[in-house]
Amino acid sequence: MKKWLMGGCGLVVLAALALAVVAGLWLMTTYNRIVTADQAVQGSWSQVENNLQRRADLVPNLVETVKGYAAHERGVFEQVAEARSRLAGAATPAEAERANAGLTSALGRLLAIAENYPNLKADQNFIRLQDELAGTENRIAVARKDYNDTVRGFNTMVLRFPGSLAARLFGWQAHPYFEAEQGKKEVPKVSF
Repeated sequence: MKKWLMGGCGLVVLAALALAVVAGLWLMTTYNRIVTADQAVQGSWSQVENNLQRRADLVPNLVETVKGYAAHERGVFEQVAEARSRLAGAATPAEAERANAGLTSALGRLLAIAENYPNLKADQNFIRLQDELAGTENRIAVARKDYNDTVRGFNTMVLRFPGSLAARLFGWQAHPYFEAEQGKKEVPKVSF
């Protein structure tokens, strides 16, 4: 038995076995790292969704406050409701980007109405809602940055060699970034 192991074929078999063990350990470690990074991306995305939902939850209160002063602005209220509905139904980062841009635009029109109503601008409920909305916009920006940071880490891992081999083997692909649409790169102004 010892002669067989020490012979040329035996060393090749042992070397191949050692190489297979090393490759298996590398594959297992890389798989686990990719799973961990993927879960971090999913967790970061849930924070973006959480903040977008918070924003969407503030909108009905804001609309009702404005309605009390500007009931005849029905078209704007309907646009806000439709945009909020699209945001609630968004399933992917790309859909959320488009829906968020639509809600931002609709909110901009809603908040512009306040310029015509001095009593509305002075209403404490309206002021509080504006402050909450501004705070939520900041939370969304932070959550979006955190999401994009985790996506960058994940994408680097699955696109860079040799991790790309394991990613391809298990079917992982790069995650999309959550990017602002052109012309929508600034937080909407909500102060008067």
